[in-house]
Amino acid sequence: MPSFDPDTVSEIHQHLHSHLPSESALRVKALETVLVEKGLVNSQTIDAWVEAYSEEVGPKRGALIVAKAWSDPAFKASLLGDAVSTIDQLGYLGKATAHLKVVENTPEVHNLVVCTLCSCYPFSILGMAPNWYKTAAYRSRAVRDPRGVLQEFGVEVEDDIEIRVWDSTAELRYMVLPERPANTDGLSEEALAALVTRNSMIGTDRNLQANV
Repeated sequence: MPSFDPDTVSEIHQHLHSHLPSESALRVKALETVLVEKGLVNSQTIDAWVEAYSEEVGPKRGALIVAKAWSDPAFKASLLGDAVSTIDQLGYLGKATAHLKVVENTPEVHNLVVCTLCSCYPFSILGMAPNWYKTAAYRSRAVRDPRGVLQEFGVEVEDDIEIRVWDSTAELRYMVLPERPANTDGLSEEALAALVTRNSMIGTDRNLQANV
């Protein structure tokens, strides 16, 4: 009778699973295919809506939270101490943010968020998770080589800055509070929110720039 190593089998299974789309993703893709084939929708239109929601509409709640934290020290302290209750006051609490922790970037610390097991993500405040966030490459390398990953996003973090990697789970998800850009004194919360990028709230963007 052939023998096998259970640990090896488990590792192979996890490796194969990490390369397969989720069941819900397969269903959505099948539905999209049928609708496109019947001429009811256009695939380019779907792609445009997905991009708009994931890049612009979705992260606006998170950007408003960041802008308020930059403007209001009491709100910032509350957000860092109890993110769930704080965002609930704004009406932003959702299923994906019922267990949320906000971590702050400083001149000495840079935070990076990943979900090594799947792709847990606070979508109620950051919108749809970007495709790269769900890839096996990002999920594994963000832990092993965070500086290298950040460099690929065009983010150079000096050696004397500590990088902290936060692993999201179904029970606890993270959002980064980026540093406020220089030369933004006097800007309204709305104007500040316009400076916040989705990637800065994940940690793959660091040095936000004021529109001056």
